[in-house]
Amino acid sequence: MVSDAAKKAKLAKKNKASTKLTGSAKPSPSVSRNESEASLASLGGALNGLSVNGNGNSNGAAAGGTATVHRTVTGVLTSRPTSRDIKIDGFSMGLNGVELIQDCSIELTIGRRYGLLGANGSGKSNFLACLANREVPIPSHMDLYHLCAEAEPSTRTALEAVVDHIKAEVERLNAEEEHIMTEFGPEDERLDAIYQRLEELDPANFETDAAKLLHGLGFNKQMMARQTKDMSGGWRMRVALARALFAAPTLLLLDEPTNHLDLEACVWLEEYLKTYNKCLVLVSHSQDFLNGVCTHIIWLTQNRLTYYTGNYDTFCKTVTENETIQMKKYQKEQDDIKHLKEFIASCGTYSNLVKQAKSKQKILDKMEAAGLTPPVHKQHTFQFQFPDCDKLPPPVLPFVNVSFAYSGKKEDFLYKNLEFGIDCDSRIALVGPNGAGKSTLLKLMVGDLTPTVGAVNRHSHLSIGRYHQHSVDQLDPSLTVLDFMQHTYPNDMTFKRDVEEWRAYMGRFGITGRMQTTKIGELSEGQKSRIVFAMICMKKPNMLLLDEPTNHLDIEAIDSLAEAIKGYKGGLVLVSHDFRLIDQVAEQIWVCENKKVTPWKGDIRAYKALLAKKMGVLI
Repeated sequence: MVSDAAKKAKLAKKNKASTKLTGSAKPSPSVSRNESEASLASLGGALNGLSVNGNGNSNGAAAGGTATVHRTVTGVLTSRPTSRDIKIDGFSMGLNGVELIQDCSIELTIGRRYGLLGANGSGKSNFLACLANREVPIPSHMDLYHLCAEAEPSTRTALEAVVDHIKAEVERLNAEEEHIMTEFGPEDERLDAIYQRLEELDPANFETDAAKLLHGLGFNKQMMARQTKDMSGGWRMRVALARALFAAPTLLLLDEPTNHLDLEACVWLEEYLKTYNKCLVLVSHSQDFLNGVCTHIIWLTQNRLTYYTGNYDTFCKTVTENETIQMKKYQKEQDDIKHLKEFIASCGTYSNLVKQAKSKQKILDKMEAAGLTPPVHKQHTFQFQFPDCDKLPPPVLPFVNVSFAYSGKKEDFLYKNLEFGIDCDSRIALVGPNGAGKSTLLKLMVGDLTPTVGAVNRHSHLSIGRYHQHSVDQLDPSLTVLDFMQHTYPNDMTFKRDVEEWRAYMGRFGITGRMQTTKIGELSEGQKSRIVFAMICMKKPNMLLLDEPTNHLDIEAIDSLAEAIKGYKGGLVLVSHDFRLIDQVAEQIWVCENKKVTPWKGDIRAYKALLAKKMGVLI
């Protein structure tokens, strides 16, 4: 406990900080003693209430689907209520009647950065949502922020949206401090954390600090001054990410924070988060990102949370070693059991061997009573192959003196005088800063956009398999997976399949068992992405145009996707923020920048090193 003098000093600093923002502190209304804890919990959840999801529904977007979902959560707080660490025992979580996590512990320690791993549909997003909504007993004095939805469209600029959010947090802290002082007195140790937090939030630096964060996430001055209602969903998500970083809460929950970022912003965010000194829990499919940021891993598998020290690579090594030990132990136990049973059976009814048989049976009974080692459980993963395709002779997709502007005006050209060709043996990754036009280039390739000048001459037999960030929008959320596939591909001569054949086909993409008869709207985003890849393969394309294909896929699925691409016989153009995927499948790297498309002479690791060097100036 701090001394009275220290408390007064902290209180003076706090009053100074709040005066800068509000002019004067407002007295809090009187609250009866039996209402105090409920009011405090409401205050503690104020920041979280702005960030659970876009519409304030605690069970909607965070659950990974458009359909209504219902979580059931149990757990008991066993850490001290005034602690900044969280320990909850007996934690279980169900979704729509299905148990996702069963009877385990939540252990979150200040100063640690956790990567939350698990297969698509295992419950990662729902776990973050139940923490964010305080569906488990998180102490009310702990501020938290859950990034799972974009900033709301409004007339506020990007900069104002970030600054106004943190001003609201200062007001919340002021109200919470006054409430604790009134109801529990100046000796309450929760005040120390509040005073420290208010010292961190200096209103004099709000705009400068917010601008630095937005700049790191790809905003220039013009973008910072743009109203959020005039931004795309991807840019509003970056505003929400800047809010989360600016808030710097005690518990920061990030669900796929790199999904709407380019490579440059991913490198910046990795460098920024690796110094986060509070408590961070993030879901990410990027192994590079997890290695760079995380100090610990939480693995959600077989309905349990298991904790590991170290980054992703260390986790993989530890799991492999543990599985090797477990498998050896399992094999030895099974061999011992086999020999014991064979001996017992060989004894028969011989009187001179009955005693030995009973002795061996006791050994067997003791082994079973103590608990036998289970075999290593391997989850069914996303494994498929792109179908064989007709290989077209070049030129397949030539750009002839192409210039393009959305306005059609020469002064607005996004690209100018492009001359290149893409063929069925191309393996190209497009990289470059935000706004350079990578997605625009893909739209020109597929024919969604027409060049302002020049021509894109597609081969007459070219069939393009396309994945983009809105591909899942074509799925009907009201239909089950099997019904949707049968409806989309009628049982004619082209797509003749019965139900069992559709089951087997979707199983290749990791859509198995009850998932096949679940409504698409109730599936996770990663599971929906797998359906899209199943649809792409139905087309038998001879060229793939993939714009951020790893968004929402789990790590095992991404590795399977990489193997499928490597075995594919057609051409590939890839836009991705996943350095590892690019490293695995791309043979050429083209940089989109300054209205040009230029081949990069090094590999993607060299390009990342260049970005890291540039980002070092910004952090």
